[in-house]
Amino acid sequence: MKKIINEPESFVKETVEGIIAAYGDRLKLLNDDFRVVLNAHPVREGKVGIVTGGGSGHLPLFLGYVGDGMLDGCTVGNVFASPAYSKMYDTICACDHGAGVLCLYGNYGGDKLNFNQAIEDADFDGIRCTTVLGADDVASAPIEEKEKRRGVSGIVYAYKCAGAAAARGMDLDEVTAIAQKACDNVRTMGFALTPCIVPEVGKATFTVAEDEIEIGMGIHGEKGIEVKKMITADELAKIAVDRILADMPLTAGDEVSVMINGLGGTPLEEQMITFRAVHKLLSDIGVTVFMPHIGEYATSMEMAGLSVSIFKLDEELKGLLCDPADTPFYTNHNK
Repeated sequence: MKKIINEPESFVKETVEGIIAAYGDRLKLLNDDFRVVLNAHPVREGKVGIVTGGGSGHLPLFLGYVGDGMLDGCTVGNVFASPAYSKMYDTICACDHGAGVLCLYGNYGGDKLNFNQAIEDADFDGIRCTTVLGADDVASAPIEEKEKRRGVSGIVYAYKCAGAAAARGMDLDEVTAIAQKACDNVRTMGFALTPCIVPEVGKATFTVAEDEIEIGMGIHGEKGIEVKKMITADELAKIAVDRILADMPLTAGDEVSVMINGLGGTPLEEQMITFRAVHKLLSDIGVTVFMPHIGEYATSMEMAGLSVSIFKLDEELKGLLCDPADTPFYTNHNK
């Protein structure tokens, strides 16, 4: 293992400490606990709180989206591991501003188990909570079993739209409905070229041959749907678009946002080449791309590869996407 770290056991703690040192004007810890990251700016009383949580190793997911116009707090787990429910409970309590809390996180067993326990405890304390799960990975289950799908990079769109709805003053039910609507309208397809190394493991936990690409691999190294000999960016884009449109049909006149998400070890140039191909495929069928997102939004340590997300817009979602947000890893001052 060759990584620029200190002790593997300190990886998560020192990552969070570095983020707080860099962005302490915007983020803070709850009682110096690196497991709970909060918005450092004052929050209006009566605003719906939005929290998330999950394993580390995916920066900027999850804690990178805590800030104005997006999330109020995030619970931080070890690499690829769910945080403890007690820390999720602490996050919920810290982010209740008197109007209830939306728990918006990925569709993973450990996270669901622990968030459900935290919500039960919060409810006992009189804090009303709702839940929306990101489940945008089309490769992880067929549409008939969409409730089994993994949540990956597409959840960033839900953070953005739900955060904007809360900032506008919508109530908990309305913010929850917006988050669900965003999740219902985004699909993602991922591609991996290399494995990654979890610091405390010290070696790759899976392999991808030098001349191969794994189609549909998850952001924790979950098995994909097919291994192929290496393909071109145009071929990759076509596989992604075809698979997503088979699941979420688009027609001429539709408007979407496209996210090309680097998994940690993919140059921005390669992401741009992929976006070029996706943009052309959508343009050829009369679909307009609005406000593209290209860069690293949900990584998998140093894995080489990328994912393609398509977010179908209507006027409501488009407006919420355009609302301003200011977090350390996502800033949008468009209006």
